[in-house]
Amino acid sequence: MTHPAPEPAGEDLLRRLAPQVLGALLRRYGHFDAAEDAVQEALLAAARQWPEEGRPRNPRGWLIRVASRRLTDQLRSEDARRRREETAAALTPRDEFVAPPPGEGRAPAEDDTLTLLFLCCRADLPAAGRIALTLRAVGGLTTAEIARALLVPEATMAQRISRAKRRIKTSPSPFGTPAGTADREQEQEQEQEQKQEREREREARLADVLHVLYLIFNEGYTATSGRELQRADLATEAIRLTRAVHALLPDDGEVAGLLALMLLTDARRAARTGPDGSLVPLAEQDRTRWDRDAIAEGVALVSDALTRTPLGPYQLRAAIAAVHDESASDEDTDWAEILALYEVLIRLVPGPVERLGHAVAVAMVHGPRRALDLLAALDDDDHLAGHHRLEAVRAHLLEMAGDRAAARDAYAKAAGLTLSTPERRYLQSRAARTAE
Repeated sequence: MTHPAPEPAGEDLLRRLAPQVLGALLRRYGHFDAAEDAVQEALLAAARQWPEEGRPRNPRGWLIRVASRRLTDQLRSEDARRRREETAAALTPRDEFVAPPPGEGRAPAEDDTLTLLFLCCRADLPAAGRIALTLRAVGGLTTAEIARALLVPEATMAQRISRAKRRIKTSPSPFGTPAGTADREQEQEQEQEQKQEREREREARLADVLHVLYLIFNEGYTATSGRELQRADLATEAIRLTRAVHALLPDDGEVAGLLALMLLTDARRAARTGPDGSLVPLAEQDRTRWDRDAIAEGVALVSDALTRTPLGPYQLRAAIAAVHDESASDEDTDWAEILALYEVLIRLVPGPVERLGHAVAVAMVHGPRRALDLLAALDDDDHLAGHHRLEAVRAHLLEMAGDRAAARDAYAKAAGLTLSTPERRYLQSRAARTAE
């Protein structure tokens, strides 16, 4: 049954519902590729029918029904049904994430997006493949967007996603129990080994889940391409899913740290663009427009995690964001504290993005010349070399150092590398300003 008045399908609604529908089909039928195709057909049907006939009262249920019909049409033969059952068994999780022990909390049973998130982060898939596949299925990102987020060529990313899908189709469940043992003592030893193995798998799987959520949020907070600086729907969905994971694992410091990081960063959303959609850098933002409730929640989360759980990268990133958010102005920012946090972070995660942030903090404390020396080492990094962010930071540091001609060239180079219209216009304006 539909509403009497026609309503537009709503691109944001369809994008948000797509992973939920895919998760429901995978739980019921398996067959990742076929389920993904069926969901796409259902989304196209909705985009055609809803504007004319009105949006259903239960859009998610409507999409699941349509996608299920499409899928069952493809799986009518006995052989197809057998493959479907095998794949469904392989996709069915049997660990703590879906059925947490009593007292650890539980996400809503209807949250198929959260189910899909953990289904894709399978222990038997290569790390790069499961992260890419999850960004595709859960985040709804295109292959090109995933490639830019992970700093790899698009063709490489397409291969990773294809291999991950094939592996899911053919592999047995990674959570099966080994064969029986000769005696009780052996059984106990094997049970302990299995418990330890499950714990290692859980930790690795959780790390992938958090990484994926972090990447989805980053794409929402600063889109890697397009006319808009931000994709609020992606950032909001990443926060929602991270809240759900936090409800499952309330005592995990890194889950709390990631949720805090998202809240503290997203709190600046309203101040990041001007009335015309132009980019407003952090130093120039109107801080009265920041979401103080989100900041308070984020600070409380990271403060609690830092005092009672092992230190981790997301907690450190959240602590850095908290220093920014609690500063009354850019001039009041405690850059020495931020630098100290970055020093710890790059020891835990010496990645190019972390080292880039560290260089900025070095410039604010010790001056731009020392930071420029640090950037020189990143020129040889396969992931960051030629990336617009490296050139944009270099331009900013050169401008701080008073080398306006070199800064102008670096800003222009960065503008030519980015696919984001707001970022390109901002970088072009900076290049023009340094040429005056």
